[in-house]
Amino acid sequence: MTGVILLLTACAQVISSDVRAKARKELTFVGVLANPDAYRGETVIWGGRIIETRNEPDKTLLRILQTPLDFMAMPEDEEASQGRFLAEIDRYLDPEVYRKGRPVTVAGKIVGARAEPLGDMEYLYPLVQVEEIHLWKQYPPAYGPPYSSWTWFGSPYPWPYYYYWPYYSF
Repeated sequence: MTGVILLLTACAQVISSDVRAKARKELTFVGVLANPDAYRGETVIWGGRIIETRNEPDKTLLRILQTPLDFMAMPEDEEASQGRFLAEIDRYLDPEVYRKGRPVTVAGKIVGARAEPLGDMEYLYPLVQVEEIHLWKQYPPAYGPPYSSWTWFGSPYPWPYYYYWPYYSF
């Protein structure tokens, strides 16, 4: 019974069921990117990697590289990104915690678009007023080869796990 409870909580969504019920799942990021004003007021759940955290007097603005979300709403491979968006939060977020490269999932209403410079061009960012935000943990990189020559209690089979320092070392 305990295992079932752990399994169910391990697969829990990070966005509340109320907000998920309001979100339009059929809205694609590419569709909104093409015409953000047409979707003003619609609730979306998007995620990706933080590009920049900018604090303003009464809010924080996150510039995010959009990536697809998995079944738990966790950002996936950034190579599958379809663009960028801005997330506006009505409170202070520490730029050291919400730093560049951290995976994040946001849920909120589309409030339009904002044109900002991106290199030598102007980029039209969809702007989301955030209702809920989830900053994902970053884990240390794998330490060691995927299959070590170390054997498990004399077994001829190699130990099939990566070693995470300082969590596991010989």
